[in-house]
Amino acid sequence: MKVIIVGAGIGGLTAALMLHKRGIRAEVYEQSSEVREVGVGINTLPHAIRELAEVGLLPALDKVGIRTRELVYYNRQGQEVWREPRGTDAGHPVPQFSIHRGKLQKVIHDAVIERLGPDAVKTGLSLSGFMQDEGGVTAHFTDAVKGDAGTTVRGDILVCADGIHSAGRRHFYPDEGAPCWNGVLMWRGATESTAWGDGRTMAIGGGMGAKFVLYPIAELGGGKQLMNWVVNVKMADGKTSPPPPESWSRPALRSLVLPYAKRFTIPDFDVAALVEATPQAFEYPMCDRDPLPRWTFGRITLLGDAAHPMYPVGSNGASQAILDARSLADALHRAEHPCQALWEYERDRLPTTAEVVQLNRKGGPERVIDEVEKLAPGGFDHVDAVLTRAERQAIVSFYAGKAGFAAQSSGQAERKAANA
Repeated sequence: MKVIIVGAGIGGLTAALMLHKRGIRAEVYEQSSEVREVGVGINTLPHAIRELAEVGLLPALDKVGIRTRELVYYNRQGQEVWREPRGTDAGHPVPQFSIHRGKLQKVIHDAVIERLGPDAVKTGLSLSGFMQDEGGVTAHFTDAVKGDAGTTVRGDILVCADGIHSAGRRHFYPDEGAPCWNGVLMWRGATESTAWGDGRTMAIGGGMGAKFVLYPIAELGGGKQLMNWVVNVKMADGKTSPPPPESWSRPALRSLVLPYAKRFTIPDFDVAALVEATPQAFEYPMCDRDPLPRWTFGRITLLGDAAHPMYPVGSNGASQAILDARSLADALHRAEHPCQALWEYERDRLPTTAEVVQLNRKGGPERVIDEVEKLAPGGFDHVDAVLTRAERQAIVSFYAGKAGFAAQSSGQAERKAANA
């Protein structure tokens, strides 16, 4: 069997590794001229790290990321709303990683090149069309630089892992239109900083309307870390205003971000100084798409952001793409026919990811901050008097269970792995 994968992002590259481990040949085609380390920080949850550990990537991830120990939610005034352990400290067999998105992608990309060969990832090729028949799929790629015919490839399966503006998704849903924007602009950056607290803690201050996110993504030595920050502010009514252009590398002026950053307090940390010290900030609208009724059309399917782009809430975007890759590889390994495999993959992953998309629109686990701020917008003396511990626990635990990273779900995941 040969699988053609469109897109050398985290989902597409992980799928190639998973397929290779199961003896299935995969080739990856990427529109960009090279696989670059773009983006800033992301968090990758234990249920996804478990899958990367299965293909031997844990030592490489430890070299470039931070094992997250704890997550703390604050209101905008810096008062603690919720605190919980993460990763191995929460009882998972593997860690949660706070990591530069580009570094995570590079770890997976390097493993693909090492194991599948130097020609496994072909760059500068944009998917322009495809045809399928009873025997397989023929995919046509255009040279992304010259704009002329690039190459034609034949395979058994075509997996479109080409992001929120997926060419494959657009082919099957031509009238879908632009992504859905909720009116929130995200400003991101990372710069050298003295470690905050224990150096392994993630902080989120504020709810969906205005939020500040802080966590380290790399050790720099000498007590210094590369500190990632995000400022989210609702700037418009997404229903009536079109979203700004989306790009991981769209620059933003610090002078624009700084007044908003000053609205947030993180205990024992100078938020404004961190933003001011950042060499370059980036702007990105918070967008997703409505869940689809189906991903699979014969021998063609969608994966990752092509299938279920979601708000970056609850640290789930990249993690869900990695889970997609595992599910797809398992289905293709055990099914008698490729089309049956793609149907099983869709049946496994579409309902779960559709639910996560909808939960993220409501704030995901971070909704606990919204609920507290709604009841006590000016702050509080005792958070338990605003929302009881049991009520706060219910919000965050419900999301963890639905998204698949609750600590108690690890046994179920291990049984699934044993049966694969």
